[in-house]
Amino acid sequence: MTRHITLYHAIPSRSAGVLVLLEALGADYALEVLDLKAGDNVAPAFLAVNPMGKVPAIVHDGALVTEQVAIYQYLAELYPEAGLAPPIGDPQRGPFLRWLAFHGSCFEPAMVEKAMKRDPAPRGMSPYVDAETVLRVVEEQLSQGDYLLGSQVSAADFLWGSALGWLSAFGLLQPGPATTAYIARMAAHPAAARAKDIDARLAAG
Repeated sequence: MTRHITLYHAIPSRSAGVLVLLEALGADYALEVLDLKAGDNVAPAFLAVNPMGKVPAIVHDGALVTEQVAIYQYLAELYPEAGLAPPIGDPQRGPFLRWLAFHGSCFEPAMVEKAMKRDPAPRGMSPYVDAETVLRVVEEQLSQGDYLLGSQVSAADFLWGSALGWLSAFGLLQPGPATTAYIARMAAHPAAARAKDIDARLAAG
């Protein structure tokens, strides 16, 4: 099995965090860059890759992986030597999976609800209660250590650091002190700087 990855990437988009993760892993990868403004993501060629017309998506050894949570877990486990995914049996394995799942099942839909100024669904029907509850849970977790798993950085942090940083930069959330410090910490990671340089070169043509 090879470990060469193709990342379908667009600037700016959710795929930015995956690019940071690939750099953090020291992965062997190539980029397929899509222009969202030109509609590359809804062209037949890309819809054949992901019928949702969304990035990120990766291909590894002929296997297509979409959905952010799956991509972050898949890549971190493909490069175990990087230490970004606690293995089965590690006490941090459960919390690692929890924070990946919490992003997809609670954080993203809650932030859409907040951005659209929608009233939350009745508590019994909602997996995340409301946006304020989600953000409070995240702030409380980050107040306990530098990263979601405490002192140990993981692939989940590259997912959350990217998402929280993007939403904060665009004024879609007003992070508490622990979340603000976390956003700055993840933005200062060397892999984030390398990914930012790559995007700058791509944007410059």
